[in-house]
Amino acid sequence: MNPDYSGNPALNALASLRRFAKPRLPTEQCDLCGASLAAEHPHLVEPANRRLVCACDPCAILFSHREGGKYRRVPRRVDSLPDFRLTDIEWESLHLPINLAFFLHSSPAGRVVAFYPSPAGATESLVELDAWKALADENPVLRELEPDVEALLVNRVGEARDYYRVGIDQCYHLVGLIRKHWRGLSGGTEVWDEIGRFFAGLKERSDPAAGDAHA
Repeated sequence: MNPDYSGNPALNALASLRRFAKPRLPTEQCDLCGASLAAEHPHLVEPANRRLVCACDPCAILFSHREGGKYRRVPRRVDSLPDFRLTDIEWESLHLPINLAFFLHSSPAGRVVAFYPSPAGATESLVELDAWKALADENPVLRELEPDVEALLVNRVGEARDYYRVGIDQCYHLVGLIRKHWRGLSGGTEVWDEIGRFFAGLKERSDPAAGDAHA
């Protein structure tokens, strides 16, 4: 039962301020237990359909280094690969329509698949086994990617030649940025500015001087 402050204007005004001062409900909650989440929080992936879910730390720990379950924890790794070897001819052999893509080993598919972002979301493209094997022979780091949860993210737009080992949630974050900011046929200035800021952020996180980016 709310107290009646109608007889005291000062207390009535104070009660109104208290209503506005109540903490806002959290914008995100753990998809498993409903706990409130901080802006930076773990993610899990459901390999069967590649669906990402948000998780609190206790729930995420349950799925760390766990294979064969419904969910797998997405690592927070962000590693720049400055020595990655990929020629223009090798890139063309992957038959992707744009110069921005990510690659992961899909357990349900039993092979490596590629995705490229578009205004409609992430578009899947099969990778020829011989082409991927040749690329992995030159870049052994590709054999270290955790299936379903880690990806090779490639940015060869314009003069860029950027390669990162990242958690799959970073890739879907990029996809979301492109869907949100794409305008017209070419995307518009805003979306390319967002893409530039995204990769600048990855570069900063992957810098050892900026601190440990791994979970």
